[in-house]
Amino acid sequence: MSDSINKMANPSIDDLLKQYSSNRSSTPGVATEEAKEKFEEKMSEIALKEKEKIAQTKAAELDIPYINLKGFPISPETLTSIPKEIAEKLKIICFLNTGTEIRIGAVNPEEDQIKEILLSLEDKFHSHGEIYLISENSFNLAFKLYAALPTIKKIVSGVEISETDLEKFSEEIKSFKDLNEKIQKANITDIVTMVIASSIQARSSDIHIEAEEKDIKIRFRVDGVLADAAALPKGQWSKVISRIKLLSGLKINVTDIPQDGRFTIFVKDGKIDVRVSCLPTSYGESVVMRLLMPSTAGLGFDGLGLWEPAFSQLKAQTERPNGMIITTGPTGSGKTTTLYAILNKLNEPGVKIITLEDPVEYKLAGINQSQVDYSRDYTFAKGLKSILRQDPDVVMVGEIRDIETADIAIQAALTGHLVISTIHTNSASGAIPRFMSMGVKPFLLAPALNAVIGQRLVRKICENCKVEDKLDAEIMTRVKKTLETLSKEVKEKYKVDLENLKFLRGAGCPECNNLGYKGRIGIYEIMIMSAEIEKIILSGEISEYQMQDIATKAGMVTMVQDGLLKALAGVTSVSEVFEAAE
Repeated sequence: MSDSINKMANPSIDDLLKQYSSNRSSTPGVATEEAKEKFEEKMSEIALKEKEKIAQTKAAELDIPYINLKGFPISPETLTSIPKEIAEKLKIICFLNTGTEIRIGAVNPEEDQIKEILLSLEDKFHSHGEIYLISENSFNLAFKLYAALPTIKKIVSGVEISETDLEKFSEEIKSFKDLNEKIQKANITDIVTMVIASSIQARSSDIHIEAEEKDIKIRFRVDGVLADAAALPKGQWSKVISRIKLLSGLKINVTDIPQDGRFTIFVKDGKIDVRVSCLPTSYGESVVMRLLMPSTAGLGFDGLGLWEPAFSQLKAQTERPNGMIITTGPTGSGKTTTLYAILNKLNEPGVKIITLEDPVEYKLAGINQSQVDYSRDYTFAKGLKSILRQDPDVVMVGEIRDIETADIAIQAALTGHLVISTIHTNSASGAIPRFMSMGVKPFLLAPALNAVIGQRLVRKICENCKVEDKLDAEIMTRVKKTLETLSKEVKEKYKVDLENLKFLRGAGCPECNNLGYKGRIGIYEIMIMSAEIEKIILSGEISEYQMQDIATKAGMVTMVQDGLLKALAGVTSVSEVFEAAE
């Protein structure tokens, strides 16, 4: 009985042929044609199923995942991740691209060219990718979607903020107070767009959206300091977080684990990449959006805020054909910006520059940029070894974290390459003891090192609300004690009169959102290698304070001194300098 039922549900080809013959002999005219059509349709369906089984078996043999794309929803943005011509030539389809994951279907997945395309897509979208085996039928069905693309409205993978929107927000929103009032009446889409546009207008580097017990806090990091920008009712949290997750390719239904994504904001001068991080908290997820402004990557060497004698000293070191230039400072002190400014200065047609970063934050034209990937065991050390086989003139390593990376970087500096990198210490004088603690050999470090840059970022006083800053006696004594050790040449150049020191501060105005500051500038100390410093390194008896003492006696202007000179010129305030550098 069960065999009969099974036979009826899954007829063999012989059964179908008998049925077709029976229908043909007993049913004349239209009925015969209908039976023929049904037969052919059934035969085609069986053939397709057989082909899918063959593809599935092949995938299992190759140990590659398999998928049937029939009925699989593929968005235009995902489909166009691979150009139509390449898709047709290699018989590949991009069927999933979330911003963090990318999936390709291929009829012949073992081809090397397909693997190369996946690697390039992973790098382009900063995503983890995988190749799936698909049948010819799956490919043909998905490839037909390309034909519909010309009729599709302009595809935008990201948030598009037009110049009209920006101008409208500039007119309507003059302060954080205006933003807070406007978003209370806006819909969710407009709220997110308005917050992003307002953050750009405020020159914010990060947007923080945090669920709290009673409401949703929106804060902007402006010039390195978080400022409350607006608040929303707690009831809107699920809609706001869903909108952000949709934009950045995150899973809406996942709320109990951290997620990372990204999207793009399109503006007149180019595009701004936005890195999104979601973190579970007690009252909902905390969202931080990092805005990667293209203007930062294009910063020139002259625009760093280096004053003499630091400017001339560092400029001379960047013009040397080999050696190491190291930047130091805590997170958020502008080290990456300094490295990019140096790269922009060195970026000429006759110079090959390769970088190794974690991650690649800004794309620089004319420079080969590579990103480490720990999931694939592509570390700084292994990447640096490969880079040196590419015959570079200049190498930038995002950070020296271990002895292996340090040794390779030093060897590169000694063999005719200019190497620039960062290391985590509090001052320029602390870099050498840090290298030694890693296990670097003194006789290699001494000749390899050209200069060490110590730096911090301080806020600039708003030009619109400058007023005199009356310092109390204790602070003024501290200022004088710091400035009196400057060399005679520096005192004369910057007109330092210890008996008549005047400083400014920002009173706060609508122009700076009542913060008193607008923009940032770096304060620096440049420690240049000398025979005396080299001698101490080779002795092996190294103290950070000893290095600082030797460098200042040789004429190094310290970070605090550099900051106070800028405060004396009315660029920043004394409180900013002491808070940042001490």
